[in-house]
Amino acid sequence: MSGKRKAWSMAEETAHGPEGGTDHGPRRAPGRDARVILGNVPGSFARSVLAERHPALIRQVRDAFPYGPRRHQALDALLEANNNGVIEPLAPSEPGHEQWSVWGRELFGRSWFDAPFLWAESYFYRRLLGAVGYFGTGPWQGVDPFAPFKQAELRGTAVDEELRALDALADVPADERATALLRASVWGNRADLGFRVTEGAAAPGAAADDLVADDSAQLWRLLAAKTGSTVAVVADNAGRELIPDLILIDHLLLHRHAERIVLHVKPYPYYVSDAMTADVVDCLRRLVAAPGEAGRAGSRLWDAMATGRLEVRAHPFFCAPLPYEEMPRDLRAEFAAATLTILKGDLNYRRLVGDRMWAGTTSFADRTAYFPGAVAALRTLKSDVMVGLEQETLDALERSGAAWRTSGTHALIQVRG
Repeated sequence: MSGKRKAWSMAEETAHGPEGGTDHGPRRAPGRDARVILGNVPGSFARSVLAERHPALIRQVRDAFPYGPRRHQALDALLEANNNGVIEPLAPSEPGHEQWSVWGRELFGRSWFDAPFLWAESYFYRRLLGAVGYFGTGPWQGVDPFAPFKQAELRGTAVDEELRALDALADVPADERATALLRASVWGNRADLGFRVTEGAAAPGAAADDLVADDSAQLWRLLAAKTGSTVAVVADNAGRELIPDLILIDHLLLHRHAERIVLHVKPYPYYVSDAMTADVVDCLRRLVAAPGEAGRAGSRLWDAMATGRLEVRAHPFFCAPLPYEEMPRDLRAEFAAATLTILKGDLNYRRLVGDRMWAGTTSFADRTAYFPGAVAALRTLKSDVMVGLEQETLDALERSGAAWRTSGTHALIQVRG
């Protein structure tokens, strides 16, 4: 038996544990001939993340807390390994050691740049949390190393302006309001603190209508009012992205596009600004305290939580370095029971279609055929992965000469019913 097959055999025998392993064998989709994205291609986006964004993030986290010498040493060691060393397994005493030993069996001992990009990013954040003592038993246990960045954004004046803008939508027809709130949720995905570590804020002149694909009409057809419907929303970032997501959720509940919504978040800090339950609560408090339409939406959402019409869940799979094709049975059953699953953001998109260099015209429906139920992707483009484009659209984007795949200036709404 080959080493690769042994690794997957172990995965098949291991129920998903504290870090979200799969409890069945991986599903291999036909036609997987696109190159897996690695970080070792000179000039590539993936390489820039590993070589520039990750070191910058380590320095920012190091400076954001009064960590002691032990934590500083661990962060310095991670920085050195990221830049010049090799991937090492978790210590046997660390949570998730057994699971990560399976996931990384063929990768330990390699340069970070030679590992699949999705896996390397995910493992980097796991190692960063270990370095700051998040999973330990000491005083830094459970302290979110990204909290200062999230809180500063949530308290910022930009959020005040965005909440005030909701008042202008109070008297517009429901269908126009729905379109505006959906677009706000899509473009809210720009508010990615990890992206801004090295890229800066999105270009202020970016066109609000610059969608490379727009299946919003199909999305609203799937969300036609029906008794007992449940919508799953898989969140991406906290703060300035999560607030418009929550406002959209309020609209769906208020206008009976869904009787119940399940909001899926991360069980622990991940990718700098990814949302956890604590971030949902912080955003709800920010909304409730706001005047006007924002405050009214916040109060309705707070009540929806109390009555169960809005529920927050944090499955460990959302912090696993795996595509959605390998989701565990319980999560698969949840999505199968939903009227629609809405996946927010770039990371969810990469996990949904596969983190590979697909041809841009590859069918979105074919790439998501495995998904258990109707699925929609709302994403601002911040990585190389792209499927589902019309040839004419792809040609025009390529002729532009812009870094349209990774700059955060383009977005999409893609749906498979």
